[in-house]
Amino acid sequence: MANIDSIDLNLLRLFDAVYRTRNVSRAAEQLGLSQPATSQALTRLRLLLRDPLFERVAGGVRPTARSERLAHSVQAGLALLEAGLNEGESFDPATTDAELRLHLSDIGEGRFLPPLMTTLRKIAPNLRIIARAWPHEAISEALDNGQLHFALGFLPTVSGTAHAEMLSDRYQIFVRTEHPVIRHARDGALSVEDIAKLDFVAVRSHAQTQRMLEMLHLDPRIRLIVSSFTALPPIIRATDLAVLMPRQIGLGLEPVGAFALLEPALPQRDFSVALHWSRRHAQNAMLRWARGVILELFRSTRRSGSAETAGD
Repeated sequence: MANIDSIDLNLLRLFDAVYRTRNVSRAAEQLGLSQPATSQALTRLRLLLRDPLFERVAGGVRPTARSERLAHSVQAGLALLEAGLNEGESFDPATTDAELRLHLSDIGEGRFLPPLMTTLRKIAPNLRIIARAWPHEAISEALDNGQLHFALGFLPTVSGTAHAEMLSDRYQIFVRTEHPVIRHARDGALSVEDIAKLDFVAVRSHAQTQRMLEMLHLDPRIRLIVSSFTALPPIIRATDLAVLMPRQIGLGLEPVGAFALLEPALPQRDFSVALHWSRRHAQNAMLRWARGVILELFRSTRRSGSAETAGD
């Protein structure tokens, strides 16, 4: 068993960098070390902990099971240490002109930015928000190195982050109100057989819907792929194409009344939208405040929506 007295804090910083980047060379660059020095330090830590910690894979390294368990403690400990060193740090949302960087897909921007900006304009009028879509495989590292502060969305492939559920949603099928398939829907529900007869339009930026169609071997029924959800309303209104999309986004399609919402008999149609952040920066004053604002705002929205549904 390793003794805390035998472990240099710099070894833990090195471990954290390798874990986050999944690459010894990139970790060395982040810490300003040479590759030989980094490899020697990693070997020392492996001997102290009696575990290889990382295994070589194509393009980098993969953490062992011990490394995965250790990472959460190390990241939390480094965050607390950084918070202690910056104890005098103050943050005033009313006067800050800081920048808050978010990962949001195009669908996420439409869903989350309007209520978020309404709230932030009241309590932090000079705060600058930068929203962009990051490749999912790059999100974890971007959160850790500070290029990104939060990632919002359904991100099942993003790992190694702290996260909290904001709201629940489910996929439904949207068609024009005069679509022939509506005659076959029972109480708004579509069978697998009815779904198999539909032609679909898919959105390139939302790969999960395409994966769901592929699971049912319906990808040959995709007749059109567009780059953004904003292109969908006129396409659906003008054709018999159907779209599989999150219910909460579909409910905002304009004009109201031009679209029918159908319940598909599909697996894995329920999903959770979460807020992701880096444990490394969890104690930063501004990010701690922003995290609280975002979670309270959308969890309150979820509670309000549930209350309204219960009253219908």
